[in-house]
Order: sequence, then C-alpha cells, then structure tokens
Amino acid sequence: MKNFFFLILSCMIMACNQEKADTSFTPPSYTIDQFYNNERVTGGSFSDDGNKILASSNKTGIFNVIAMTTDGKMVDTLTHSNEESIFSIGYIPGTEDFLFSADKGGNEISHIYRQSADGTVTELTPGENEKAGFAGWARDLKHFYYSSNERDPNFFDMKKMNIDDMTTEVVYENTDGLDISSASDDEKYITLTKTITTSSNELYLVNNETGERTKLSVDGEEATYNPQFFSKDNKFLYYMTDQGGDFQYLVKYELESGNKETLFETNWDVWYAYESWNSKYRVIGINEDGKTTVKMFDTESGAELDFPDISGKSVSGVSISRDESQMIIYAASSRTPTDMYLHNFATGETSQLTTTLNPEIEEKNLVEGEVVRYKSFDGLDIPAIYYKPHQASPDEKVPAMVWVHGGPGGQSRVSFFELIQYMTNQGYAVLAVNNRGSSGYGKEFYKMDNKKHGDVDLKDCIYGKKWLMEQNYIDSTKIGIIGGSYGGYMTMAALTYAPDEFEVGVNIFGVTNWLRTLKSIPPWWESFKNALYDELGDPYSSDSTRLYNISPLFHTQHVNKPLMVLQGANDPRVLQVESDEIVAGVKKNGVPVEYVLFPDEGHGFLKKENQIKGYGDIVKFLDKFLKGKEKVPG
Repeated sequence: MKNFFFLILSCMIMACNQEKADTSFTPPSYTIDQFYNNERVTGGSFSDDGNKILASSNKTGIFNVIAMTTDGKMVDTLTHSNEESIFSIGYIPGTEDFLFSADKGGNEISHIYRQSADGTVTELTPGENEKAGFAGWARDLKHFYYSSNERDPNFFDMKKMNIDDMTTEVVYENTDGLDISSASDDEKYITLTKTITTSSNELYLVNNETGERTKLSVDGEEATYNPQFFSKDNKFLYYMTDQGGDFQYLVKYELESGNKETLFETNWDVWYAYESWNSKYRVIGINEDGKTTVKMFDTESGAELDFPDISGKSVSGVSISRDESQMIIYAASSRTPTDMYLHNFATGETSQLTTTLNPEIEEKNLVEGEVVRYKSFDGLDIPAIYYKPHQASPDEKVPAMVWVHGGPGGQSRVSFFELIQYMTNQGYAVLAVNNRGSSGYGKEFYKMDNKKHGDVDLKDCIYGKKWLMEQNYIDSTKIGIIGGSYGGYMTMAALTYAPDEFEVGVNIFGVTNWLRTLKSIPPWWESFKNALYDELGDPYSSDSTRLYNISPLFHTQHVNKPLMVLQGANDPRVLQVESDEIVAGVKKNGVPVEYVLFPDEGHGFLKKENQIKGYGDIVKFLDKFLKGKEKVPG
C-alpha cells in the first residue's frame, strides 16, 4: 500500500552485482531513437496445444497483443491499436479467442475485452467507470474470475464470467470495504485483507458458504500478510508474512486444523509464490538486494530443482503451461531489456524466443548497474544502484544525477531502463538511491520515513550526492537530481528545501501539493486511504500544517536552479494541476523552466513517440544546464 504513487518507474530503475570496468573507454554515441527502438515484451501465456504463446509487445510504438510460435519462427500481431496500450491476458480455453485489458489514455480504469479469431472485439466490462482486473481461470475452464468496482466505486467485488454466454455472477460481494485477495477453487473460502497502516494489515479467512470469518493475523504485532494461493485440493492456504521478523516468508496454513507451517524463508523478502496448474511445481520469487532470485521446487518431494541458467541475466519470473510441460522464463539485465525464453521440462532444453535489444546497440557499450552502499547523515547504510559511464575517468570527469524512485516505498531494481542507459551513454553518472522508506530491505527500514517525508529521505539523497562527489571521476560541481512520482516530489523538495545542493532538477509527474493529492485519491484506493494518512498525514486534521510545510508548491520562492517537469494529462494519481502550478510558481523566480505535457498519457509514459520526446528532452536539458552550465539569470 505504501507504493501509492509507484507504478511504471519502480520497475524501470534497477541493479545487479557485476565487476566494475577496470579501464575507461568512449562508447559510440547512441541516439534516443535508437534506445527506444528496443522492444518490450510482457505477459506470456500458452495456447491449449502448447504451440503458441500470447504476449504483448510495443514494437509498433504502442503495446499490442502478439502471438508467437514456441519455435520462435513466427510472430503475428493480433491487435492494431494506435491510441491505447493493449495488454494480453490469455487464450480462452478451447478456442483461438483471447482476453486482453486496456484503459483509456492512461486513466487506469482498465476494462476486459474478448477478441475472436476473426478479429471481432467485445467489451466484457463496459461500465464507464468500472475498473476490472482479471483474477484467473476457474478450475472448470469455463469461467474466469475478475475484480470489479461496478457496484461500489470505492471497493472491489469478486465476480466470475461464463466464457460461452458471457453472463456474470458474484462470487463475493465486498460490502465492508476490505480487499479480496484469493479464492479456493471450490469457492468455499475467500481471503480478505484489511489495511491498518502501510506496514501492517490483517488477514481473514472467510467461509463463503456460512459467512464465518476467521482472523489469521496476530493481534498486537505490526506485520503484513499477503495471501498467495489455495492448494488445488482446497485444503491449504499459502500466504506471506513478516510476522515475528523483519522479512517476509512463506506460510502454509491448513484450513481444517488451523495449523501453520513456515514453508520457506531467507534473509530477504519472499516476493511472490505460486504453483503450476496441477501443483507439480512451486515457484518462489525472492527480492534479493535489488534483483529477483527465482527458486523452483517439486511439490511432491519438496526438493529444490535446478533452475535453467540464463547466462549474464537475472530471472524475474516464469509462466508454466497448463500441462506443466513447458515454461516461459523472463530474464533481463541492466544492459538488456527483458527477453522471453522457453524451457522444455522433458528435454531440459532452454531456447531464447525474443531478442529485444536494438541490433544497432552493442550490449558491451552499455552500463551494468552496481549495488553500492553509503553512509547517510546519521550513519545509516543506504543501498543504491550505481551506473558509471564508460568514459568517466579522473582525466575526463563527468556530471552526475541522483535518481529517486517512486512510491513512497518503491525500490530501484535490476532491469533495463532506456533513459538511464541513454544518460550514461551521453556521459552522465546515475546513482539510483534506495532511501530509507524503500521496500526490499526489511520492514524496519521500510517505515523509517513515516511522517518524515521531505526530511530524512531527502537527507539520504543529499548524502548520495556527497558519495558521488567523493568519486575522483565525477565533476562535483555538476550534480543534479531526478525522479518520477514520489521521486518527482523528492526532486522538488530538494530544489525547494535544499536549494544549493543540486544544480538542476527533473520532476517527472511529481507530487507538489500533498494537501490536494491526499484529498483527491481515486475512489478505488478507498480501502487503504487511512493507511496513507497514517504514513503521510491526514489532510483533514492537524497534520495539514505539516503537509503544507512539506509541499513544494507553497514555497516555490526558494527555487533558484533550472527545472524540467514532465506530466501526463490523464494521470489519476498526480493530477496535471500539480505540474501546471509548480511550473507557474517557479517561473516567477526568473528560473529556467521547461515543461513537457502529454495529452495521451497517465502515470507513466507508454507510447514510444512520447518516450523519445520526453526522455530525449531531459538529456537536452541536462546538456544545457548541467553539463554546459548555462548561467541562470540573476
């Protein structure tokens, strides 16, 4: 819940442990167009016969649904949208029809659609303000589950739809405003969570036949509970919790007896867990120091299985076919976008299905993220992901940017982000800070910024700047700050409350008025609104004074460094007015301000033409006001 403003950018900024280059060299200078001529592929589900994979690709400039054969020899584009990003859900069992999801212009009111083999599209959740999310196939393969706030815009019911006549029925009506997490295959049991704070919640098991509700969470202890799945025999519930510890672990709960067993734990958060369709395999993802480690187990024996080695890449997740004979593997590095691989369990062979890096770009010329740690103002170790340009040396010092992730509570992680690579290619070092309050480093670290936003977290960023200044190949007079969403707020907080620390700031749809933002959250976040108020402050209480004081909009007179702002007009999380007003306020100071507004984007930019424009302009801005150090009037 703490990831209120964290959506697209959280999964963009990443890291992994690699050796530093021992010599500097000047790589070829790539264009922003070349970087965004990479392909992003998401989703991935098998056809009934296992010969095709349904996925989404942005190769056309916007996400559309594609189908590829498992031999990798053929790819068909099945949707042809030029306006809205379309994301695949999966083939409808027994047919060539498929489901997909889309919203309008990034407004996040997603609907579910069916496309027939002849190309006919039917909107299955047509309510104008209905937000619907696919929640899995029923065991009979004749229905699918989905969440919907059609009845009450503030809360989600669980429904299921018949794939033959598309009639719907309610599986669980959510009248008390809790969050529905999972359901057993026989629909007898439902799990509900109740958010208390951003670092604690309650877990309930509901007998859907009798209405009896059993509390599984422990009273009197701050902890989070995250249901994952029920066993296919409807006897066990699997959930994650950090109860009694600092990191999340996997628990197996027997429904009849109430017995609990810790099934898997390590010294990092267990991030997700699921079992294949017939429960032959159990997959566990671990959030290990900014990257995902995936483990696979044989559920019958409990033995850990050897996982295919994807050389030089970090595996983020897998998708196993319904007959459990094949597996899609998603793997990436800081220098390569996510590629899909196919693993055959019978033969043990693994083949690469996609090559998403633009062939005009050589991987060796890009920069691998490195996990570093530095001391903050109070001695706390702050983890960060560092990108050092190849051309940086004591004889050729480079400017640098402190990057702040979204959230609050996001995390800079291992993956490929074109903007980061473009910046480093153009000679900018980037330090992606995981300031206190970031996820992935235990619940104590996670809550260290509660009601201290714009203070201790900002100091962590400033001490990241100090770490950069200590590197003998960094030009210590040319360090700026950049971030999106909550990171955009941190950019504005830095320019407002520490105006002499950074030379420039780039605010990507950042919060600037906490009073308005916390009063205007979308209705579908109602279930955790109070938790946000607990962490950030209640705008309707005496907290409003502090929220006013930490809102950069009311203190723009202090900004004296060049500012760039990027915003999507359809953003439901950080409204356009936030950026409009901060731009107007800073301009009154005679400070250079550049503003890029996209009328067809929301909280994150998905269209390639907009990414090329917006992110390309960021580097132009930095070249002018940081690398070139153009003088600010006055």
